[in-house]
Amino acid sequence: MAESTRPLPPLVPLSHGGWEVNSFLSSPAYTIRGLGLMPSNTIVPVIVVPGMMGSNLRAKLLPRLGRIRDERNELAKPGEPVWRPPNGVQESIQSVLDWRKLLPESRQKLFSAASLEVDGTGPVSLPDADDGYVLTQAEVRQRGWGEVHADSYGRLLYALQMRLNQTFRYDERNRRRLVNPHWKAVMACDPRRWGVREFAPLTEAHLVKHAAHYYPVYCVGYNWLEDCGASSKRLEQRILEILAFWTRAKRRCDKVVLVTHSMGGLVARACAKRIPDKIAGIIHGVMPALGAPAAYRRIACGTETSNPSNGAIDDVCAHGLAKILGDSPEQTTPVLATSPGVLEMLPNHLYPQPWLHVRVMQGGGATALSGGGAQGNGIGSRAAASDYLRLPGGKVSNPYDLYRDMSTWYRLVNPALADPMGKYRKDPRGVQHAIESAIGIAEDFHRSLGDYYHPNTYVFYGDDRDKLSYSQVRWIARHAPGSATALTAANIATARFLGHSPDGQRRVLVGGKTELHFRPEPQDAHGDGTVPHQSGAGPAGKVKQLFAARGVDHQNAYKHEDIIMLTLRLVVKIVQETP
Repeated sequence: MAESTRPLPPLVPLSHGGWEVNSFLSSPAYTIRGLGLMPSNTIVPVIVVPGMMGSNLRAKLLPRLGRIRDERNELAKPGEPVWRPPNGVQESIQSVLDWRKLLPESRQKLFSAASLEVDGTGPVSLPDADDGYVLTQAEVRQRGWGEVHADSYGRLLYALQMRLNQTFRYDERNRRRLVNPHWKAVMACDPRRWGVREFAPLTEAHLVKHAAHYYPVYCVGYNWLEDCGASSKRLEQRILEILAFWTRAKRRCDKVVLVTHSMGGLVARACAKRIPDKIAGIIHGVMPALGAPAAYRRIACGTETSNPSNGAIDDVCAHGLAKILGDSPEQTTPVLATSPGVLEMLPNHLYPQPWLHVRVMQGGGATALSGGGAQGNGIGSRAAASDYLRLPGGKVSNPYDLYRDMSTWYRLVNPALADPMGKYRKDPRGVQHAIESAIGIAEDFHRSLGDYYHPNTYVFYGDDRDKLSYSQVRWIARHAPGSATALTAANIATARFLGHSPDGQRRVLVGGKTELHFRPEPQDAHGDGTVPHQSGAGPAGKVKQLFAARGVDHQNAYKHEDIIMLTLRLVVKIVQETP
């Protein structure tokens, strides 16, 4: 009868082409053998690129020479964590208590993009090795797992590392090869759970080819306040370093597979546009391909605290998240308005227009007072073309003009809220110049990226009526019958801004006589709770396949078992299609 075995840590590559594993000497009476799994010498690194706010950030350790003043964080010491999303209920409660006390001035000081860098020392969660696969903290930290939010990505990372590299097991009694249970589950999965009616079945022959490779799993975080273009250069550098590492170890390692979440999809697309030959394929998850109106809502009004599709517990969580991210424009504007990366989440020039509307409820009915139609000017409704509100300068089909407009009451950014610490007070150009510059960077990124996708790309997105998202933002107000002021598109457009409430409602004066209170309506469209289906499905016709998934929450997309199985299936498919 064969002796029992215990799993050893994954083998470490040696520069001469061999492998090394650490074990311990034991007495002859100890008959359990150490089992080390010999990887293939053909390497396909799998790199997870997180979403916005999914990367841990810290105050820069070493500012560039001559830029110490600009790159020194105002509140945090060098190397001190600035952004680490909470893990678990207890941490979340404490984070809410801490962040709700943070003043807008302090938020601006902490979240200065130039003073921050990716923090690789974040927590890493490794489950007990009851599945026979051992990973060490040292190994996964070298692969960047500490750069990302453990609660959002830990399950995915471990599943990819374990399941991709354990395809078959050997039945010693019957002397035959067996497919491991986690792959049997993928083979048996109904494609409708992935949002498609049919998908090419996974066969044992596919798995044989898959098992001829070794798949080390990496993470590459980025400073999500910065331009996605700059973040894509960090990703490119890490890809080249990873390929070089395995090549120096005398392994064949030519290309990587990218698995992206949300904003990470934009980062990866920009990177792939420069080095497509270094990438075997990309799996994009819940990517705001065309942007998301939720970004406008959060900058203009603060983070939403509810959703019509939420249950009571979900709304409690939403209230807590809003306290951390900022539930009022006073809290969100100082950070988001000058951060190109955040502004790149806004609806871009390819997003279906019109998506911003103004309505007034009169005597129990709704009157639309703005529009965009075919002329597409960023503000819209079902009103006649003659009632359309025009953007500053009269330009059409350019949402960036809307973002640059800081004078109308429906503006994205109120510059009076953007600089509570007085950072730009001594600059004669003021904070408005910094905002316009950040918007310009975002526009340049969007137009440069266009509708490019790597040739071997697969996309899944949320298309769920129980995960409502903003496909449009509608400002709505009530108008008392018998008012002396006749409401028209023209006088609504030129109404004077009077102020706003803590929850983002805006008070305006129409015609110098009538005061209206505009509030944003709730989420309105199928999606994942953040990205609407229109944007998630934006890559249609430009990628290999789209999966319109149900039951997928934006932030927790990769914690869903169906999505993990889909990701595994797509990695196999990409490898089959790679020469």
